[in-house]
Amino acid sequence: MIRAEELTKVFGNKKVVNKVNFTVKKGDIFGFLGPNGSGKSTVIKMLCGLLLPTEGKAFIQDINASEESLLVRKSIGYVSQKFGLYSDLTVKENMEFYGLIYGVNQNDLSKRINEISARIKLTPYINHKAEQLSGGWKQRLALACALLHKPIVLFLDEPTAGIDPVARREVWDLLFEFASEGMTMFVTTHYMDEAERCHEVAYIYLGDLIAKGSVDDLINIPDLYPENYKQIEVSGEPIMKIYALFQEIKEIEQITIFGRHLHCIIPKNLSIQTLENIIKEKTECKDPEILEKKPSLEDVFVALTKKYLS
Repeated sequence: MIRAEELTKVFGNKKVVNKVNFTVKKGDIFGFLGPNGSGKSTVIKMLCGLLLPTEGKAFIQDINASEESLLVRKSIGYVSQKFGLYSDLTVKENMEFYGLIYGVNQNDLSKRINEISARIKLTPYINHKAEQLSGGWKQRLALACALLHKPIVLFLDEPTAGIDPVARREVWDLLFEFASEGMTMFVTTHYMDEAERCHEVAYIYLGDLIAKGSVDDLINIPDLYPENYKQIEVSGEPIMKIYALFQEIKEIEQITIFGRHLHCIIPKNLSIQTLENIIKEKTECKDPEILEKKPSLEDVFVALTKKYLS
């Protein structure tokens, strides 16, 4: 449904996207991750036909986005990072405006607005001005506007940035509903729990696509860490004293705080029992727990970034 072939974009002397390749199947939710400035939004704009690639090609259902950009735009919906809504218009007026922009037949528009409003539970707010809505409801409205013309592909550029956890989950529940009906989703996000909900994820860094696959594929990448190293998860209180202690142990390659746990990269020949004894001896923690574990998706991206930069 979506295909990028050697997709490249250069601005001046800076190559912001470098020979990116991937495909997205119909009905999949594809997570596109990377730090700010990595090229995510630029890739989306090329896929949508809003920006011409310097090299390579982008396709939506075999339609070349560069050569037939108007046809592509009729097939896609786009929810940008910032709310593209008119704050002084009502929910209904925003939807009417976007429906006409997307080319929905005026005779069908009212029916379509009613259908989408009911589906996304916007009906009680239909006559409220957009500025009166909370962040989560504004995002629902942006989603509704992008769905009016029945797109086959929906692009969402950080759709849940700045909204609360409950609203984030509600937005994702809606995305799963639409995906289950065959709509293809292309989502950028900085939230790892959201990335783990995607059928496939890809990670772009400084314009290069350095990983792609299912979550299971990525957390099982061979040679993710230096040879003869393993990852452990450390629990115990006070966790910050354990963190400070571990920073003084030169054999520990990497320490990352995850709430009340530490994720550490250690030599395989450094025993867990040895570390537990050191914690008991050097801190007030008398019952630390250390387990060998597979990396989380965030661990994977941190490790991949370090390998890329080395």
